[in-house]
Amino acid sequence: METKLSHLPLPNIASWETRAVLKSCAEAHRHLAELKGKTARIPNEEILINTLALQEAKDSSAIENIITTQDELYKEALAIESYGNAAAKAVRNYVAALKHGFALVRQSKLIRLDDLIQMQQIIESNRAGVRKLPGTVLRNQTTGEVVHTPPQHHDEILSLLNNLTAYINDSTLCDADPLVKMALIHHQFESIHPFYDGNGRTGRILNILYLVAHDLLDLPVLYLSRYITQNKAIYYQELQNARRTGQWEPWLLYMVKGVSVTAQHTMQLVEQINTLMESFKHTVRTEQPKMYRHELINNLFNHPYTKIEFVMQDLEVSRLTASKYLDQLVNMKLLKKEKLGRTNYYINHALFNLFTG
Repeated sequence: METKLSHLPLPNIASWETRAVLKSCAEAHRHLAELKGKTARIPNEEILINTLALQEAKDSSAIENIITTQDELYKEALAIESYGNAAAKAVRNYVAALKHGFALVRQSKLIRLDDLIQMQQIIESNRAGVRKLPGTVLRNQTTGEVVHTPPQHHDEILSLLNNLTAYINDSTLCDADPLVKMALIHHQFESIHPFYDGNGRTGRILNILYLVAHDLLDLPVLYLSRYITQNKAIYYQELQNARRTGQWEPWLLYMVKGVSVTAQHTMQLVEQINTLMESFKHTVRTEQPKMYRHELINNLFNHPYTKIEFVMQDLEVSRLTASKYLDQLVNMKLLKKEKLGRTNYYINHALFNLFTG
């Protein structure tokens, strides 16, 4: 049986902004503000986007049973013809979708329906768009039981999506705390389930972009899918319970706590990355001062697995110079040299260990 979804805003949202929810929101806002401050200390924002967004992509994809390793992801980024990994490519598509959405939202501070469609197309590498054919149901992955039947008719799906994007972008429609709205937006998007595939991953990107659009984050680095992955059963349970019972407080508490926990974890990673970069700078300046350039340090942290061509491009140096720099970094034990097919690549193992430890 098709589930009838209401348009947003919820008519009784104030009743679900309980003392417990608002207290949780206050804590999460504090941690988000601290995270913004930490990210501002790293001058090259691409380093955080390229490293932390990849972790988000990896865990968000794992929720959909697209499983890969850090090693496979970084090898995929090397773009070596002899190497290909379908799961790693799918995760890379997620990163591309996140970056695409972030570029749009940063410029406009809006999240439009076309933006959501474009991100899903990048994730899935197809142009199927919003569902037009009936028959989509959501099942319990273990029992096969139908747990939710989303709207089936194309016109209704579009109506709900247009309502959702209006709710996202027009703050006058609802004066609830932005984190409460984020939780409701995510629930509504997943309940509409507008695409044939890629709904979960698009919906989790939407969480991050909403925080950026409303200036709660400057960069899309909140590693929220890690929390959902670690609490996957509760995520689906509370998602379904809110649909079934109309009791929103448990869902709101779950999502807001996720923001708080994730912001704290992300802060730790940002601090560790910053400390590691300073260590690399000190070592290179001390042992090879003529070689030191901030572009070189940025390269090693933009690309946890780097190669000669990356260094040539980023530093605008010859192949001989790039190769010499990398070999010297290996001798300094800052990098580890490996071979894939005929291509040498170089691992920033200290940075790699931050994400695997």
